[in-house]
Amino acid sequence: MNDLVAQYLAIWNTTDPVARRAAIARVFTDRPAYVDPLMDLSGREAIDAGIAAVQSQFPGLVFRLAGPVDAHHEQARFRWELGPADGAAVVVGFDVAVLDGGRIDRVYGFLDQVPAAA
Repeated sequence: MNDLVAQYLAIWNTTDPVARRAAIARVFTDRPAYVDPLMDLSGREAIDAGIAAVQSQFPGLVFRLAGPVDAHHEQARFRWELGPADGAAVVVGFDVAVLDGGRIDRVYGFLDQVPAAA
């Protein structure tokens, strides 16, 4: 499960669209969904577009695991951070990933810390 979560977070850091779409195809099921307080996405193409939008909103920042992965029964929860590679997190949250056949089928995201509006 740790490896799958690492691959999932790597997708969020992959800025090359072709490489990102290939990684999404490897890690996600054929009809995945992602939902958090700001996005509700269905399908690989929508997830790819959502990730690209986050990358454009937070250019140069990276996602990283912020603690251990807790997993059982084809589901995992994990805390993550988004920030400069060598700096403090700007956004903090946690995701719950539900698997199907060893691939991610659903992700439920929660935001614990977000930047204040300017």
